[in-house]
Amino acid sequence: MLTLHTAEASPELSVLVEGDRIAALGPYEELATAHPSARVRRWPGILTPGLLNPYGPEILEHTYHPDPREADTYGTAPIGGERAREIFRANPSLLGPSARRGVQRLLAHGTVAVAGELRAAPALEAAR
Repeated sequence: MLTLHTAEASPELSVLVEGDRIAALGPYEELATAHPSARVRRWPGILTPGLLNPYGPEILEHTYHPDPREADTYGTAPIGGERAREIFRANPSLLGPSARRGVQRLLAHGTVAVAGELRAAPALEAAR
């Protein structure tokens, strides 16, 4: 399926996406005319390239991202270092939910890809 992404403040640069790949870049009018069956998504603001975060393993496997319901116990900020290792040793099943919350944080800040070798299956699944 083709999707044409355009933003109110930057119609001169729209993005045509086919599945998970960029098919074309160009002015909205030009792409819309060339691909009339494309689904159109209009966004506020501008479109910009996404960010690559080079610290995938550190953020998704070695940092605990507390659930908001754990704020009384852990607070709301990510926890790293020995404290995160203690949390994961005490309950290894927390890695998957933590990694998913980590991915949500990354996406909220414009990250679209992470680098580094993810070795833990729950973190890899969350990143995919």
